[in-house]
Amino acid sequence: MFDAIKKMFSGTKDEADSAADPSPEIAAAVLMVQAAIADRDFSTAEREKIGLILREGFRLEPARAEAVLAEAEGLAESAVGHHRYTNVVKSLSLQKRKIFMTHLWMVALADGKKDDTEDSLLRRLSPLLALSDRDRTDARDDAERLAAKE
Repeated sequence: MFDAIKKMFSGTKDEADSAADPSPEIAAAVLMVQAAIADRDFSTAEREKIGLILREGFRLEPARAEAVLAEAEGLAESAVGHHRYTNVVKSLSLQKRKIFMTHLWMVALADGKKDDTEDSLLRRLSPLLALSDRDRTDARDDAERLAAKE
């Protein structure tokens, strides 16, 4: 921890800090993992939901989706904030960002529990993704409807 503080004041950067922006699928996966672990419980159902979204939403082959998820898990655990990832997703069209917010809610609800910490995280991510409160609540409603059909 002290090394990170020293680096911050000395102006040196970690390799991760100077790395290029993550790909859209990595950025999205990191945010989905953050949504899943917000309640301190990364359930099998949440992990499977993220894998499904990566395979279907990003049209990734199963092995690639698994690799993206594994990388995202490591990045999510070491992430200091959300901006690096939300900036990538924010560059997508409004419609795609709305769909992504639905995906975030699908992950958060995958374990069958509504959790205040997950809700709080998605409330904070919404403006970072240039989405309104209405977009966020519409996405939650859509995710709940989809969950009820499963």
